[in-house]
Amino acid sequence: MSERIFNFSAGPAVLPVPVLEQARAEMLSLPGVGMSVMEISHRSKTFDEIHRGAESGLRELLGIPDEGYRVLFLQGGASLQFSMIPLNLLPAGASADYIVTGSWGKKAVKEAKRQAAVNVAADMADSRYSRVPDQGELKLDAGAAYVHLTSNETIEGVEWKEEPETAGVPLISDASSNICSRPLDVSKYALIYAGAQKNLGPSGLTLVILREDLLGRVPEGLHTMLDYRTHVQNDSLYNTPNTWGIYILNLVCRWLKERGGLEGMARENESKAQLLYGAIDATDFFRGHAAPEARSLMNVTFRLPSEELEKKFTAEATAAGLDGLKGHRSVGGIRASIYNAFPREGVEALVSFMREFESKNG
Repeated sequence: MSERIFNFSAGPAVLPVPVLEQARAEMLSLPGVGMSVMEISHRSKTFDEIHRGAESGLRELLGIPDEGYRVLFLQGGASLQFSMIPLNLLPAGASADYIVTGSWGKKAVKEAKRQAAVNVAADMADSRYSRVPDQGELKLDAGAAYVHLTSNETIEGVEWKEEPETAGVPLISDASSNICSRPLDVSKYALIYAGAQKNLGPSGLTLVILREDLLGRVPEGLHTMLDYRTHVQNDSLYNTPNTWGIYILNLVCRWLKERGGLEGMARENESKAQLLYGAIDATDFFRGHAAPEARSLMNVTFRLPSEELEKKFTAEATAAGLDGLKGHRSVGGIRASIYNAFPREGVEALVSFMREFESKNG
């Protein structure tokens, strides 16, 4: 297949075409270098410029303060951060608050419990993970080491629209699936982490934005690679980093700035999501999963009248060049992931397909 199709996959996800085109042009040889970015030393001047560019691009886009926050490029995905966070920041004998709004929040709790006590401040299972809790529903502990949330649940399609009040307890966010999709006040958080493979770049790269004062909590004796201080002290270069991933992230940051930054990106994402949710709400044939006030702009989840129709829908959509619409195996249904780089034309094509499918099968 020579033509690009519309990729609705939840991750690894669609990347901006201009970024892919530049990466293709520079694949064999970076300008003036004669080698691929995957071949040069991670301690070379050339890679240092790429590394600095990626960090400065993120700092500019997200408004990360120059003082007090470190930007780390790690590996292991958000799943490794589920363990690194409690290992570094949750002392034995202490407890942390976890707000569970979906599948990834549950996984984070599972790993934290291996380290110390966890207080589940809210678990939205009763709603089938279709919404986020109101402030009054949170059972927060004023003495907690931190409060953890998942800003956007990829599987259920549920997103926080504003941060909960934590009364000064450090707030930590798994922002893997909506990082850089809209403006974010980083100063409200003590730590933000995100796998790159949805909005920032390819799989294999993990972003961690860490408030420096947290480093004073890190216990002695941690394994070297699991200690945040190792990566801060070595500027994410203690071991060989994902050079290709950082290179792509740098290009993505430039692309985002050309699109009007996160303010411009938010406008585009809102418009795409409204178009798709409008098609879902226009008929009883499609049924959205998330409550309207908690609907994700990144992952649109919905059901059809039967599983048989859902299987037919995804099969025919794939044949029509609309790929990756099958819901996660744990919940079923349909999921359309429309991250930053996903084009509006793809949403329009899906909406047209939905109308045609209903007319034939409704």
